[in-house]
Amino acid sequence: MSDFRFSGPGSPTAPFRNQHAYDPLAGGSRPTTPGGSFNDSRASSQVFAQGNASSSYLLEGDIGSSVTLDSLNHGLPQNPQPAFVRRGSTTSSSSFEGSTACPTPMLHDEKSPLRTIYNHNQSTTSFHLPHDPRLYKVEKIHKHDDVELLSTFRRTLYRLSPLFTLLAVGSYFLYYVYRIHCTIISQQAYGKTYVMAWLFIAAEGCVACPALLHQLYQMLSIRGRSRPRLRLVGDDCPTIDVFITCCGEDVDVVLDTTRAACAVDYPKDRFRVVVLDDGKDENLQAAVENLSSEYPNCYYYARIKIKGVPHHFKAGNLTGGTDLSTKLPGGCGEYIAALDADMIPEPDWLRAIVPHLIQDDKMALVCPPQLFYNIPDNDPLVQSLDTFVHVMEPTKDANGVAWCTGSGYLIRRAALEDIGGWPVGSLAEDTFTSSLLLGSGWKTAFCHEALQYGTVPETFTGHLKQRTRWTLGTLQTALKLKFCLFGDLVKGMSFFARLSAFVFAIDAFFKIFLLMALLTIPIVLISGGQLVAYSTTSQLRWQLRLCFISLVLTRLNEWITYLPSGYRLAQRDTGAQMWMAPYHAMTIIRSFILPSWLGGKTMAFSSSGSVKSELNERDRATRAPLYLRLKVFLWDCDVYLHLLYILFVVAAVTLSTVTGVLKATSVNNCLVYLMTHAFWPPCLWLIALSACATPIRYCLFPPTMPDREDLLDRDPKTGIARPKEHWKKQRYAPTTFWHELQYSTVTIYTIVLFFGSFFVKGIDLTT
Repeated sequence: MSDFRFSGPGSPTAPFRNQHAYDPLAGGSRPTTPGGSFNDSRASSQVFAQGNASSSYLLEGDIGSSVTLDSLNHGLPQNPQPAFVRRGSTTSSSSFEGSTACPTPMLHDEKSPLRTIYNHNQSTTSFHLPHDPRLYKVEKIHKHDDVELLSTFRRTLYRLSPLFTLLAVGSYFLYYVYRIHCTIISQQAYGKTYVMAWLFIAAEGCVACPALLHQLYQMLSIRGRSRPRLRLVGDDCPTIDVFITCCGEDVDVVLDTTRAACAVDYPKDRFRVVVLDDGKDENLQAAVENLSSEYPNCYYYARIKIKGVPHHFKAGNLTGGTDLSTKLPGGCGEYIAALDADMIPEPDWLRAIVPHLIQDDKMALVCPPQLFYNIPDNDPLVQSLDTFVHVMEPTKDANGVAWCTGSGYLIRRAALEDIGGWPVGSLAEDTFTSSLLLGSGWKTAFCHEALQYGTVPETFTGHLKQRTRWTLGTLQTALKLKFCLFGDLVKGMSFFARLSAFVFAIDAFFKIFLLMALLTIPIVLISGGQLVAYSTTSQLRWQLRLCFISLVLTRLNEWITYLPSGYRLAQRDTGAQMWMAPYHAMTIIRSFILPSWLGGKTMAFSSSGSVKSELNERDRATRAPLYLRLKVFLWDCDVYLHLLYILFVVAAVTLSTVTGVLKATSVNNCLVYLMTHAFWPPCLWLIALSACATPIRYCLFPPTMPDREDLLDRDPKTGIARPKEHWKKQRYAPTTFWHELQYSTVTIYTIVLFFGSFFVKGIDLTT
C-alpha cells in the first residue's frame, strides 16, 4: 500500500470546466459547452461540486505523478426522523441541515485533510487500453434469461396473463358500475340517500384502484418479454468501475461483498472495485487496505462531508466515487457497476449483464433482481421482493421501461454524463436515474437472472424504515418529474415509460387512501347503515352474481400472473400493504402535507443495514423478553394502532351481526340483513383483520434465524463467502396457508351465495 501525503487545504479546483451544480429537480438545463453538447467527458461530479466550498488535497505517491482530489460537498434538505423510528433511538438524524442518519465521524466544522486510501500495488495495468468492441464475443446461453423460473407449459400459460387480466378487470368494472347503478336507482325508489353504501363503494374503490392500475398496465405487455441469457466470453472486455456503497454496515458484511466482487469471473485488469464508505469506518478502512494486498484492483474511499453543507446521501456517495475513478491509474472505466454493501455478487455477474449493453449502443442500464439469503422461514413480514422482481419488473421490461432497483446494475458512463450525473433530491436515486435515462431517450433492461444475494433488515424497525423510504423516494421522484407526464426531463420518454412511472407513483400516493378505506369499513358497520343498496330482488341477485364472477376471475388471474414468483405471494403482498398503510400514510403526510410547525418533517436517510435494535428479535439466545418487545412494538413502533383497529373491527362486526339477528322478523330478513351489512363478499373486514394482526403475531412469535455466518459457504483459503443453496430459496411451513384458508373460505362463501341466488325465492326486501 502506497503512503500518500496530503497537502492543503489548497484553492478550490475541479477537473471540469463547469463547476455549477446541475440539479434536475430544481429545473434549468444541463451544463453544456458553447457548442451545445454536454461538457463532461468523464462523468458526474461537477453536478455536485460547490465552487466556493471545495477543498483540494494533493496526493503525492509513487504512481509517477500527482493528482488533485476535490472534496465534493453534497446536499440534501433537512431530514429529521420518520414517524415510526423509536423515540430516543440512536438512529435518529443529526440536528444540522443536510445530516444523515448514518454515523459519519468525518463531518467537520472546517475544511480539514482526510486520508483517502488507494491501492496502487499493480505495476502494470491495461485498464486505460481501449478494446475494439468488434472483438467482444457474446455467447447465447438460452433464448430466455428466466428459464429456471418458468417451464415451457407455465411460460405458455403466463403469456395468456394479459388476457386473464383483461377478463378480471372487465368483470370487476362491470360489477362496480352495476353497484353504483343499483344505489342510484334505490335512492330514487325510496327517496333517501344511502350514505353508508356510498362510503362502502368508495372504500372498495380505494382498495382496488392501485391494483387495477397495475393490471391495466400489465395488459399492455401482451407482446410478452423475450430477453435471452447471454455471456461475455474471452478476455476482450470493456472496463468497469465497481462501486460498493456503504454507510455504517458491519465490516464483515461489507468485506464479504468486496471479496466476492473482487473475485468475479472477469479480467482483473479490466475492472476495479472501490468501497465508497460514507460512514468513514476506520476498521473498514484498515480491512480494505489489507484486502488490497491480495486484490490490487481494490480501493477504499471516504469523501469529506462538511457540516452544514448538503451531501445528497447515496447519490452524493456515488458521485464522489465517479469523480475518484477519473483520477485512478488508467482513468475511468467505460461502465459503472454498483453494489449495495450487503449484496454478494455471483461469479458470472459482470459477464451476464455486460453483453446486453455492448450489443446495443442505446442501452444505458441493465439491472438484475435483488434476491436475499436471510429471509426467515415463512417470511412473516413479506420482506421478499419476489413479486416485484419476478412479476412487476419483467412486465416493465416487456414494455421497454425497466427500472434501476439500486444494486447489481451496470450503467454506461456516457449515458450517465448525458443526464448530468447522479441526480439528487430523491431518496430513490436509483429509480430517479433510470427515469432520467428514459427521459433522455436511452434504453434500460432487466436481466432476469439470479446474480446477487443480499440481506433484508433483521429488525422490525429496519423493515419499516426501508419500506417507507422507498415509498417516499418514489413520490419525491414522481413530483420532481411531474409524474413523468410533461417537462424537458421526460421529453424522450415513450408512452409506456410515462404510464409506468405514473402508475407506480399513484400506487405510492394511494397508500393514504388505503388507510382511509380500512378505517371506513368498521365505521360503516358500526353505524348500522346498509352497505349494499337495491330496490328489487333481481338487483340483489345480479349484484351477487357479478361479485362471484369478478372474484373467481380475479383469483384465476392472480394464479396465472404470479406464476414466476409463486401464487402464495399474491395475497400476502396485499395483506402486507394493509398493515403497512399507517406507516406509509404518516410518512407521506409528514413529508409532503404538514407544515413544519405542525410536525411536518422529511425522512432522514440511513442504510437498512445500519439500523440496529436492542431487541434482537430473531436471535433465540439474545432475544429481548416479551414485555420489552411489547413495549417497543406497541408504543415505539405504533403497533397499538393495529391492536385498536382489530378491536374496533371485531366490535363493529359483532354489533352489526347482533343487530341483524335482533331486528329480523324472519329467517329471510335475517340472512338478507347480514349479507348486505357485515357479510357482503368478499368480506373485506376479515382480510383487513388478518393483515393487521401481522405485526402483533411477529412481536409475540418472532422468527428465529441462525447467525449470518451459518447461512454462508466460506472458502477456507480465499475467505470468499457465498450463500448456501438452502437459504437462497423461500421456505414455507404448512401453517402459512392461513392466508389461503381465509381467501378460500371467502371464495367458497361467495360460490354458495351465487348458486343460492338462483334458487332462493321470495326474499323479503323490508329491512
